[in-house]
Formats: sequence, structure tokens, C-alpha cells
Amino acid sequence: MKHSTQILMKSPKFVFGAAAFLLMLALVTIYPMIHKQDPLDMVALAFQPPDGKLLLGSDNFGRDLFLELMYGIRTSVRVGLIAGVFATVIGLIVGLASGYIGGIVDNILSTITNIFIVIPSFVILILISVSINSRSSLVTAIIIGLTSWPWTARAVRAQTTSLRNRDHVNLAKISGHSTPSIIGFEILPYIASYVVMAFVLQTASGILSEASISMLGLGPYNTISLGIIMNWALVFEAPVAGAWWAFLPAAFSIAIITFSLYMMNTGMDEIFNPKIRS
Repeated sequence: MKHSTQILMKSPKFVFGAAAFLLMLALVTIYPMIHKQDPLDMVALAFQPPDGKLLLGSDNFGRDLFLELMYGIRTSVRVGLIAGVFATVIGLIVGLASGYIGGIVDNILSTITNIFIVIPSFVILILISVSINSRSSLVTAIIIGLTSWPWTARAVRAQTTSLRNRDHVNLAKISGHSTPSIIGFEILPYIASYVVMAFVLQTASGILSEASISMLGLGPYNTISLGIIMNWALVFEAPVAGAWWAFLPAAFSIAIITFSLYMMNTGMDEIFNPKIRS
């Protein structure tokens, strides 16, 4: 593990992605601590251009867009992380159970997974979001996580199926170890690196999903996220008004966050994937 970590830190892609992601997290954490102003306070005219006082100008309500962006990034990243945890855990449990136990359990879980794969997750996400009247950022994150686990489950199932007949697994069976013990100690460590990569991708996917549904007006209420900032810009016709600062910084932030996460995943894949590494 230590050797893999040392190699991982030598991966330019992983280091670049991790540095970009951590720097953005540091910025959105420290800046609101210094500037304790309420991001929803109206401090200027509507769509006021950027200047020395307002780094990114104001939005349609005359609010400081840079401060809104800091809070928006924090919310979107939090939603992505929570959604990533839910999606990865569900996919991991379903994939491990399906791949190791096999038989009727595999058939049932594979059928459920295929149903979720056939029906676009974004459609399910929209339907669930529409049916819920009060949506917090936590509820939105959970909904995203509950609709985005199938591809992780399918990949984990494939890897578990290839591992369940290995010598060390058969030895554990002969020794009388329980199924949960064998899955936890004989199979899970061999796919741990993949689980981490799946979590990174699920987090990026969660951030994009939140931005997508928030732009449609189906995101969390009573908060600020990157998708909500873009929704405000579209609803109040910022592009028509030529107020590029009302939506481009939010779109750029989404691109930077997801790109940094994908770079981290690519760097890890180059290290942990034997085919690519060779």
C-alpha cells in the first residue's frame, strides 16, 4: 500500500487533479470565513459588471456573485460527496453480494441493476425530484446517490466473480469462515483501489447531476449551489442582458471540479490497473 501511494504521488495527472481540487476546497472554506457577509444580501444593482469591489459583479438580485460562488461550490461539492458515498456503498454491497453468492441472489440483483441501467438515471432523478415538495441539499444528494449506483454494482460484480474461486478464497471457505467474513477480508481488499476510483467518479457524477437538475429548477431549496446560480441566470435572462459573469464562472467552476476529479481517477487508474501500468 505504501509503495502504491508513493507511485501514485509520482503521477502528474493525480497530483494535478488533487492539487486543483484541494486548492478550490481551501478557497471556498477560507474566503467565507474572512468575508462573513450573507451571500443573499443585496449590495449592488442588478447585473452590475465586475469591478474592484465586486470581483465577479452582481447577479439579477444585486448580490455579490463571487461570494455566492464560494457558497455554491461548497454546496455542490458536499452534494457530490454525499451522493458519491451512497452510490458507491450501494453499488459495492449489491456487486459483492451478486458476484460472490451467485445463483438466485445473483439473478435477482442483476435484474434490479439492469432495470436501473435500462431506465436513464436522469429521468428517474427528475421524477423523484418532482414528487418531493421540500428538497434540502442532503435530500438531493441522497436521491442522486440512489439513482446512480448501477454501473458501480455491475463492475464490482464482474471483479468479485473473478475472485470468488481464487485459492485464498477457497481456503477461507474450507476453514469455515462466514460469507460476510470472506467478502470483507478475502475479496474486498483486492478491489479496494477500484472502490476508491468508483467513489471519485461517483462524486464527479453527483456534482454534474446536481447542476443539471438545479438548472431545471428541481434542485435543493433555501440554499445556493452552482446549478442554482446558473438557473437564476437563465430565468432572469442574463445571457440576453450580456451579463456573462452571472453564469460563466459557475459553469467554469463545475468544469474545473469535475476535470480535477477525472484527472485524479485517471492517475489512479494508471497506477492500479495492471494492463495500463504494464
